Amino acid sequence: MIKEFKEFVAQGSVLDAAVGFVLGLTFKAIVDSVVNGILMPVIGYITAGIDFSSLKIVLRKATDSVEEVAISYGQVIQSLVTFILVAFFLFLVVRVANKARRKKEDEEKVETMPEAEAESEVELLKEIRDLLSKED
Repeated sequence: MIKEFKEFVAQGSVLDAAVGFVLGLTFKAIVDSVVNGILMPVIGYITAGIDFSSLKIVLRKATDSVEEVAISYGQVIQSLVTFILVAFFLFLVVRVANKARRKKEDEEKVETMPEAEAESEVELLKEIRDLLSKED
């Protein structure tokens, strides 16, 4: 059983998933700091200094013996804004990655063009040149 477990853990897909998970967590930390430290203050400034995280509807005020009961809808707004910003940022990252991948694939196609195909294109171009020169 231990041997099977070692084989399972040593498989590439499990290791790739673990690396992806760790990178995802660190990426989340970066995105959270950008959203909370840069973007939300800008949005708060644009909206006349509103701090979304503190917006709430107080149902019962706090007293000496009872805690405040409130609906914190500002946190929901902040989470929605964070989601939209993260989704847009990821869209941009994926878009750039797809363009780079397509460019690399196109370059590989040109590099891996068979010589016979390249020679046939050259022959075809020579025939077109000869035909055009005969018409003159």
